[in-house]
Amino acid sequence: MKVIKARAIAEGFGKGEVILLKEPFGFYGNVDARTGIIIEKGNPLEGTCIKDKIFVFPYGKGSTVGSYVIYSLKRNNVAPAAIINMETEPIIACGVILAEIPCVDKPSENIF
Repeated sequence: MKVIKARAIAEGFGKGEVILLKEPFGFYGNVDARTGIIIEKGNPLEGTCIKDKIFVFPYGKGSTVGSYVIYSLKRNNVAPAAIINMETEPIIACGVILAEIPCVDKPSENIF
């Protein structure tokens, strides 16, 4: 097992399959909060369910409503097990903290 050090945004433990998106991701309008399926047209992960996955993407983008979408994913039991970013911006940080989804950023190695 390889260990990568990172900064904790929301503490916890997440275990699951890793899904990697090499571009920024916005939760508002791009993921179905009832199913956890990415619905953003043209997204390389379109049709992929993020439920119980380790969702890796460089940083968030878009509306502040994204925080509430992250919370809704958790409330609907379709949230990722954890999130890893290069840089976690405030929208993602608020969402994962409210939803109690483990999240780290600034990994010691470039995973993108």
